Amino acid sequence: MRLSQIASLVVAVFAVAACGDKSPPPDAIAGGPKLVKALKVSRGDTPDEQRYSGEVRARYESVLGFRIGGKMTERLVDAGARVKPGQPLARLDPADARLSAAQADANAALAAADYKRAQELREKNFVSQAALDARESAARAAEAQAQLTRNQANYTTLVADAAGVIAAALAEPGQVVAAGQGVVRIARDGEREVAIALPETALGIVKAGGAATVALWADGKTYPGRVREIAPAADSATRTFATRISIIGADANLPLGMSATVSFARPGAASFVVPLSAIFQQNGQPAVWVIGKENAVELRPVDVARFADQGAVVRAGLNDGETIVAAGAFKLTAGEKVRIVAP
Repeated sequence: MRLSQIASLVVAVFAVAACGDKSPPPDAIAGGPKLVKALKVSRGDTPDEQRYSGEVRARYESVLGFRIGGKMTERLVDAGARVKPGQPLARLDPADARLSAAQADANAALAAADYKRAQELREKNFVSQAALDARESAARAAEAQAQLTRNQANYTTLVADAAGVIAAALAEPGQVVAAGQGVVRIARDGEREVAIALPETALGIVKAGGAATVALWADGKTYPGRVREIAPAADSATRTFATRISIIGADANLPLGMSATVSFARPGAASFVVPLSAIFQQNGQPAVWVIGKENAVELRPVDVARFADQGAVVRAGLNDGETIVAAGAFKLTAGEKVRIVAP
């Protein structure tokens, strides 16, 4: 009884499975052409361009330091602070400078007194004219030295020479700094530009004075730009050339350090824009299926400038008016005939 029930159940299962099978489409049985979505390509408004990331910098940046050496007792500003001309930025310990000034003043007074006595002796013909001239020269030198040390005593306070923003603090209180050593770097108010690292492969396209387009990431604004300078030598570590792009028409108070994209248009016609689904990778090389005579497909390598949201920007490899496979590229083989889906 159980064996008969089991046999009946098996037969029923196979019957249901057989009834559930759908017959394959006629095209599949006969090996007919595959359905694809096609696109007729033409050159549009998209320019063939190269893009590089950079950041907004000031046109003029100054590294300020003390004119004399000494121990820095305080720094009055931090990075990001806005300063005005003449505003104190940092101070040195003034003790040594004051002592030097006092010593120089004493030497000047002694030299002046010596010169005065020599004048009195000369009137009595007790000293020669040459001795008097020597005393006069020594007095003038001592006075000049005294004036120099008095000026140096005033150099213990570092002041801003222009309005701007403190881009970086290069020394800390308690540090002993040498004369001319950088203490702060000021990015002056005024013209703004973008600093980028230009690879050596782009030197044939980008030239000093050439036009560019600057797009700011933060606010989405786009400005015309111009290449102000290209470093004459490559960086030893990155092998790129430091390049500055002037931003034309930008606000003078544009925040420093903002991210930006600089675009340089290649000479020549515009590029093709094809759907991303049309790109087929063959041995790491991008290619597209071109539909030829009798709807036979041919795999053709293409030069993709970049991948964008609207599609792949193809620089070379296609011709105006050609029809390519826009969808279904991964299911085709060379020489295979296809059927185009009606739009």
